[in-house]
Amino acid sequence: MIDLQNANGDMNTAAQIANKFKRDKVNVAVGIATPIAQALANVFKDVPVVFSAVTDPVGAKLVSSLANGAGNVAGLSDAIPTVDHIALFKEIVGIKTLGYIYTSSEANSISAMALVEEGCKKAGIQLVTQAITTSAELRQAAESIVNRVDGVYLTTDNTVFSALPSLIQVFGAAKKPIFSGDVTAVTGGGAMIASGFNYYKAGLATGNIVADILQGKKPADIPVKFLTDPSESDLLFDLDVARACGITIPEKYLAQATHIFENGKLTEK
Repeated sequence: MIDLQNANGDMNTAAQIANKFKRDKVNVAVGIATPIAQALANVFKDVPVVFSAVTDPVGAKLVSSLANGAGNVAGLSDAIPTVDHIALFKEIVGIKTLGYIYTSSEANSISAMALVEEGCKKAGIQLVTQAITTSAELRQAAESIVNRVDGVYLTTDNTVFSALPSLIQVFGAAKKPIFSGDVTAVTGGGAMIASGFNYYKAGLATGNIVADILQGKKPADIPVKFLTDPSESDLLFDLDVARACGITIPEKYLAQATHIFENGKLTEK
């Protein structure tokens, strides 16, 4: 039996769910995203905890090394090639200033910012950052930087993505492009470029970790899983946004796309 619960990004709810799972004596507890995985790891000390879609599990103190799990904890990282993304953004758009909005209380976002800074330094781009603490602050954050940047880059920040439509509205009105590190969040349009791993395949990989544990493998013996095969990633271009921004996507990149959004419709290739 699988008990599926959604904390909707609320830490108090996540703690309540973790305690419910403990009362129900689950065999394995799976936490998707850093705050949820941390809540489970804080409650369970003997029962296996499997994390998924955690960008920096070491920084989040879920494990001490990527080479293996820690005690009863193991899982999968959704780290994305941020430096390569920024280089691609510059090549296609010609950006000189890049916006980055992040959640100051989320370990993933803090760790990702170091990679954003590295990418901007390598590409010769000026970085403009804006911190938020809740999703309710996203619109104001977007409005505060939109006139100071040529585009905005989004890493896999759960708080930002939970209020993404407000950011899309702000940047869409300003005719400035968005590059999303999560494809699934923008399949309805709004981000000119999106590149990231396939979450369905991430789910399968996470399920395999759970299966290994249920078959007797110790979490501490399981290295942190990464999706590194190109077939495990997606690339989306929103041609409606590109036209609105006056940008032409080179054919060589369109040929590599797994998803094209045009005339309000998504096509999978």
